[in-house]
Amino acid sequence: MAPPRRVAVIGAGAAGLATLKALLDAGCEAAAYEKGDRPGGLWARDNSSGLSPAYASLHLNTSKGRTEFADFPMPAEWPDYPSADHIAGYLSDYAGRFGLAPHIRFRCAVARVERGEAWTVTTESGDTERYDAVVVANGHNWDPRLPDPMYPGTFDGVQMHAHDYRTADVFQGKRVLVVGMGNSAMDIAVDASYTARGPVLLSARHGVHIVPKYLFGRPSDATGGALAALPWRPRQLVAETMLRLAVGTPQSYGLPAPAGGLFQNHPTISDTILHRLTHGKVAARPGIGRLGGDRVVFTDGTADPVDLIVWATGYRVSIPFLSPSWLGPDPERLPLYKRVFHLADPSLAFVGLMQSTGAALPVVEVQAKLAAAYLSGSYALPPADEQRRAVARALRAAVRRWGENARPHMRIDFDQYVADLPREIAAGRSRLARGARPFTPKETVV
Repeated sequence: MAPPRRVAVIGAGAAGLATLKALLDAGCEAAAYEKGDRPGGLWARDNSSGLSPAYASLHLNTSKGRTEFADFPMPAEWPDYPSADHIAGYLSDYAGRFGLAPHIRFRCAVARVERGEAWTVTTESGDTERYDAVVVANGHNWDPRLPDPMYPGTFDGVQMHAHDYRTADVFQGKRVLVVGMGNSAMDIAVDASYTARGPVLLSARHGVHIVPKYLFGRPSDATGGALAALPWRPRQLVAETMLRLAVGTPQSYGLPAPAGGLFQNHPTISDTILHRLTHGKVAARPGIGRLGGDRVVFTDGTADPVDLIVWATGYRVSIPFLSPSWLGPDPERLPLYKRVFHLADPSLAFVGLMQSTGAALPVVEVQAKLAAAYLSGSYALPPADEQRRAVARALRAAVRRWGENARPHMRIDFDQYVADLPREIAAGRSRLARGARPFTPKETVV
């Protein structure tokens, strides 16, 4: 019998934990490297890595029924939208339930991952170990992105990225501007509206659809999930009509019009932002034109005095331990078969390098099972040229739906993708039965 494949997993957040479980279930010998001191990654707010962006008021913006791992349902008594502390505990319990902690190397940051005859993982402390394969599961919401180039002018006040926000005390008595229209921007603007001086200003060049957490008495993503059998265009029409009847349009609250249709740009899930807007505690502003010392000038020529700016402007995709020869000029544009396998060498796999229209946990769970099926030898990939054609087709469809400038390589439709990957595993097992070549540790770079 061949020895079990040895696989390194980079990260022990949700993606890394799901990957570790899937690999162990498949009979692989797996070890996860985690910079922090406990499982959970970005959800572990007290993690020694200091990378968690989880602020005190953070709750899921997808409901628990659409967020939980299939292999580990969330407790029935939990609220529909659990808190960050709930999720940190849930991931810790997941690691405990499946015996993952003994396979995790905590306080062990990875400095380099290199390919020779085998993969070599080198930690920041200088330790090295060789593996047959590597799964990158380090997440992509930890390296803050600021406007680039920065707006012209100078600002005399305090600037912070949403990544560094924890509690609303920081806004006490200050005139606050929040830049962005994502979930974090809305949450922070609402939090600040209770402690800031005057209305909190909310600035964005482009709008988004704002979806309440409940529609017609049910979690809104469950209502959307009921439409999953429809193609996305008819689903969009039905969902936009339902949303318009329920809450109106963003423009009716003074916000900019959405840049695209629902299911094309990521909606913001919030019950509270519309309430604070209609009560004058949050005030909409257009995009920034320039910074003017103690004030900010907007694109419509108006200006407001501001003491503190929160840049809720997202994150860069950063995989610092891999050479650019593996990632290309931009990791956001890295082509992957089924958003998992590197086209040049599928013994390098990725779990979580995607942007979903829904929750992340079910996605990383099915990705992990696909990666584990291949790396354990129970699934065969299609030929390399077929993989490249499939990646090109997926990219064309993503560009048509989301556009060139919205990370189309990374975009997936939650319901379609979660349904597709089990079918892909079955297809790969059929290929294997017909004589296709499985993964073997001696595989070298193509």
